[in-house]
Amino acid sequence: MMERYQGQNVQWTVGFSVGGKEGQTVQPCNQSSCILSVELGEEQKVTAEKVRVAAARAAKTLRDLKAETVVVDAGTVVRVLGPEGTGALSQGVELALFRTQSWKQTEPTDPTFYLDAPESCDEALKEADSLTKAICFARDLVNCPANKLTPIDMAQRMTKEAQALGIETQVLDEDAAKALGMEAFLTVGSSAAHPARLIVLRYKGGQEGEAPIALVGKGVACDTGGYCLKSAKSMKGIRGDMAGAAAVCGALLALAANRVKVNATAVIPAVENRIAPDSYIPGDVIGSMSGKTIEIGNTDAEGRLILADAVTYAIQKEHAAKVVDIATLTGAVVGMFGFTTAGFLCNSEEFCADFQSAYTRSGEQYWRLPTFPEYQKMIESPVADVSNVSSDGCGTITAGLFIGSFVEERPWIHLDIAGTAWVDSPRWAYQTPGATGAGVSTLYELCKGYARED
Repeated sequence: MMERYQGQNVQWTVGFSVGGKEGQTVQPCNQSSCILSVELGEEQKVTAEKVRVAAARAAKTLRDLKAETVVVDAGTVVRVLGPEGTGALSQGVELALFRTQSWKQTEPTDPTFYLDAPESCDEALKEADSLTKAICFARDLVNCPANKLTPIDMAQRMTKEAQALGIETQVLDEDAAKALGMEAFLTVGSSAAHPARLIVLRYKGGQEGEAPIALVGKGVACDTGGYCLKSAKSMKGIRGDMAGAAAVCGALLALAANRVKVNATAVIPAVENRIAPDSYIPGDVIGSMSGKTIEIGNTDAEGRLILADAVTYAIQKEHAAKVVDIATLTGAVVGMFGFTTAGFLCNSEEFCADFQSAYTRSGEQYWRLPTFPEYQKMIESPVADVSNVSSDGCGTITAGLFIGSFVEERPWIHLDIAGTAWVDSPRWAYQTPGATGAGVSTLYELCKGYARED
């Protein structure tokens, strides 16, 4: 969290105003300090997202100007948006200056930022800080090279962070998964020398015995595509195929840090999709924990296989009342929405409304996709209960519907963040090249929306 301003000597001051044209201006420096003026535009159109973006731009400008110490005056933001506005301001600065874990011998330095805001903003700032830390943790996981984050490494890092916040953890090895009949999960994971792990994180902030909302995140730490090998052009990004896993873990960490009164369980199937002499191949028919059989049409459609078993586990073993799965699942979603918007499917209008409310609060962008009956027919198989690829296009929709066929009539949302989980060139000022932490804030807001009231 940004340090509280207590009269320290500072080199720069950032001030916000409303009523003019959006932008920022560097005012001439005097002997004591320099001023960066940030205009937010028409007062009635100012939102938390606008503040987050403006604060991020200001932070990057001052970093480029080699500023050393900065005080950010939150007075105008508090007047327009209330205490919550300072949370967006602080988050914009922190995310814009994020630097991922590095193995360089020397690292650049950033300005020190102080926040000048009333004490009435402390609770909002604390919540925003916890959420920002969770987003940065998710970014670090996704940015991590595959040789530094095997499924076992992922389990260790996630459980360490979770246990520090009082979250109950469990990690199932291959033998435990086999005993549960998780053949789809293990079919993918058995192709690698690094063994698969099913990571379960249980945050119990709600009423005792109340069924949790399950957050199921795809955790493919390394995705070569298997025998349907990815092209050389696509290989560099294969380490980031566990952004869904990072998102659900991050959301739970934020819930626990802020003691949100809700029960939520993260289920994370962590595997590597590599090639071995006995790896699965197109045409194979495999089983699943649900009992359904699956025809393999493409070994690079592995994420939906491990999610199928993870969803079944969440329902049958964790007794989830609702299920959200999130994954970097299809390239097709990037073709539809680019790198700013994620696609989603949902089988419940009420659940959908709750989710739309959540992403309105978070500032992330999602778009609902249709689930007409004819799409379901595209994943029918002549030799198994379901095929893991479509027979006739609509890749994003049919991939989601494949997972949906395992939800056992629970309210369910599927999120495809393949386009938003990673950016080479930031689309929003608070992003940095690499992982974005997509999904963390929206999943947090979704679960928070179900928090019980005393």
